[in-house]
Amino acid sequence: MCGICGFSGKTDFNILKKMANTILHRGPDEDGYYSDDKLNLGMRRLSIIDIATGHQPIHNEDKGIWTIFNGEIYNFQNLRKDLKKKGHQFYTDHSDVETIVHLYEEYGDEFVNELNGMFAIALWDKKKERLLLIRDRMGIKPIFYSIINGKIIFASEIKAILEHPDYVKSMNYEAVYHYFTLKNVPSPLTAFEGIYCLLPGEMLVYSAGNVLKKKWWKIRFLENNNINYIEAKDKILVLLKDATRLRMISDASFGAFLSGGVDSSAIVALMTEFSDKPIKTFSLGYEDQLKNKEADLYYARKVSKFYKTQHYEYIMPYNELINNIEDVITAFDQPFSGTISTYFLSKLIKKHVKVALSGDGADELFGSYLSHRTAQPMYHFKRLYKKVKTGDITKEEQNLLAPCGIKFIQGLYDISNGDEATWRYNLYLFTDYEKNNLLSYNFKSKLKNTNTFKLIKKNFEELTSSDPLNRILEMEWNTQFPDQVLAFVDFLSMAHSIEVRSPFLDYRLVEFMSTIPGDMKIKNGNIKHILKEAVEPLLPKGITNRPKEGFVLPIFDWLMQQMKNFTFDLLSEKRLKRHGFLNNETVQYILNQYYNGNIMYNGRIWNLMMFQIWWEKYFYKT
Repeated sequence: MCGICGFSGKTDFNILKKMANTILHRGPDEDGYYSDDKLNLGMRRLSIIDIATGHQPIHNEDKGIWTIFNGEIYNFQNLRKDLKKKGHQFYTDHSDVETIVHLYEEYGDEFVNELNGMFAIALWDKKKERLLLIRDRMGIKPIFYSIINGKIIFASEIKAILEHPDYVKSMNYEAVYHYFTLKNVPSPLTAFEGIYCLLPGEMLVYSAGNVLKKKWWKIRFLENNNINYIEAKDKILVLLKDATRLRMISDASFGAFLSGGVDSSAIVALMTEFSDKPIKTFSLGYEDQLKNKEADLYYARKVSKFYKTQHYEYIMPYNELINNIEDVITAFDQPFSGTISTYFLSKLIKKHVKVALSGDGADELFGSYLSHRTAQPMYHFKRLYKKVKTGDITKEEQNLLAPCGIKFIQGLYDISNGDEATWRYNLYLFTDYEKNNLLSYNFKSKLKNTNTFKLIKKNFEELTSSDPLNRILEMEWNTQFPDQVLAFVDFLSMAHSIEVRSPFLDYRLVEFMSTIPGDMKIKNGNIKHILKEAVEPLLPKGITNRPKEGFVLPIFDWLMQQMKNFTFDLLSEKRLKRHGFLNNETVQYILNQYYNGNIMYNGRIWNLMMFQIWWEKYFYKT
């Protein structure tokens, strides 16, 4: 795992090292550089595989191809064997990165299809003067770029691009406008004008000042309605087991996140099959005795005891959030109001291991979130609407609306007429109408017909699935998942130099799950039904039946009580005037509504707070 950066043009090691030093946390073990007056490559390395000889940048036999790499290639051992049989000569002992330059020699741009892993790759073909930037299938590893006067600047994090003297920092109003709805900036946009994020499964080719982008992989949902349930369940476990085995290949110490939920518990259970030593596991708790959070530690301890893991807990006080909140935003370089728990648990993990396996991706594959739970009930409600209105709906038909209540579904139907893009849009934070009141004239004057609903609608128009649940899963897999979920996993763990690997994101499992009908994933309102049945024999009793809590901080509990003064100060009229982008009256109304008991505003307050912290960090000059 590493941090990479670079730019085209004349050699300038001062700039290159400044860029690399901003991402020191991604690779504290060593640095490496290459320059030939055409392209500059820099990297910071977190040594995981081939610690002794796997130094980057890495080259092929005649040094005509160079690469810097962030991530892991899990099938590198087989790839090296095959490439050696074809006559390729390796100079490292067992580096996974060296397979990249030889695969490129063998297969050209198509080499990336041979990789099973998570990665952001910069590959320089010196003879052809051609740079490839490549992001992995799921978008686990990020890569950003900017084109300025025909020159390219790229990096694992935005902060490195900001360090380049050719980039002049300015806010992207369109991107920030969408943030207030989505809780994150939607890629390929970033919160900085002229800086873009490569999409998951995308390749950028830069040559002679020209840029070409192309998709080399995209998930496609083609349901097999004739699939046998038992066979599907068994195959899920086989694929998950092998994905876990591959992700335990490491020359550095490793452990696992353990929340006590189905996903992380299943990964820990499978890890014990491939280790003759106790697995190190890590859980997050809180000093406040919050009943909704005490269950996490209880079930995590239960799993730990069952599998005799070496278990560690991090008990976090609320003021640690206040003290670290700017560092959290700095990890993203963008406004972000999604989950941030990973940042705090990674503090503990760093003391014990370099690598941690996690259960990330299971919710998005098998169906778990509110939008997922709503998809099938909305589909059936629309179909049964006349029966609901006349009261002729049967008990069996009512069960089709599980796990949602009729009132909730009725309310969502009334504002959407059952249109999937519309009801999904109404589950986000601020609507376009609400943002019209929230944002000042000064902010809105910078927009050009920007509309978040149109963005959501476009996302739905590009779907391949016809299944009501899978359509939501597919839409979010291509948008919210990489932009929000994978973003917080990567940026917040790498802020503490921790590599996170998720077996659920193995592309073989992902592609198989895209063929599974939605009613096997959520059945009779039971979320992740087929996954739970697949892993239940591995787990202690009660794990698959516990209510989902989620690996999230109790931020809203803290906002209402301990963080109240902090919140009012951060969103005070005095501080909002520093930029003049938000209408103070609207913000104060939201605050007053929340602190008078209307908890529906909690997410919006957090969203506004994180924007304010971001803007002050990157643009406010005292």
